[in-house]
Amino acid sequence: MSLKYHRILLKLSGEALAGESKFGLDYGVVTNICKSIKECADLGAQMAIVVGGGNFWRGRSSGQMDRTRADHMGMLATVINALALADALEALGVDVRVQTAIAMQAIAEPYIRNRAVRHLEKGRVVIFGCGTGNPFFSTDTASSLRAAEIDADIILKATMVDGVYDSDPNKNKDAVRYDELTFKEVLNQELAVMDSTAASMCKDNDIPLLVFSIDDPQNIVKAVKGEDLGTIVKE
Repeated sequence: MSLKYHRILLKLSGEALAGESKFGLDYGVVTNICKSIKECADLGAQMAIVVGGGNFWRGRSSGQMDRTRADHMGMLATVINALALADALEALGVDVRVQTAIAMQAIAEPYIRNRAVRHLEKGRVVIFGCGTGNPFFSTDTASSLRAAEIDADIILKATMVDGVYDSDPNKNKDAVRYDELTFKEVLNQELAVMDSTAASMCKDNDIPLLVFSIDDPQNIVKAVKGEDLGTIVKE
């Protein structure tokens, strides 16, 4: 089956890597996710990944801590996850590179747009750590920014729910899932898809977003093939 999307920005939440413990890393879960990423790469998809750090630290819930410092700690948490993904992918025989928005030469490449694109063209999976490298910007915004920079066909947002709902499905059993939305609707209705900065960047750069559940990692492969799942957001 041919691929619907060829250059993909996959956004993984940190929580997705934690498994049932909700904290830290579940290496079995990480490996299963990476098996699906490898399958996409083997099919010819160019896979770039932005990973969050919420399984270790969330800057916005840091209490009285200085927000800038708290966000820097969150960026470091994303690097732990990026290295874990890289390790699991390499164990599966995938050629992978980690690039970070904050320089840490001993463990990762610095983020350089042209180098990242070259890696993708050579069939390597590229994992972006440290978000945008700036406090006050989420990893969703980093996903939108990196997707625009590398000219991705789509952002695949793998989440803990199977799409976008009109209210929290965990709190409202009558919540309705959308099949398709526009970014204007997301912004006007303040739907919990991604923060407004990230959504505006996708809207302004005409980057579609597919939100789907990571409970079954094979959904990543299905999404790349263009199968019907989750909620698509586009202009």
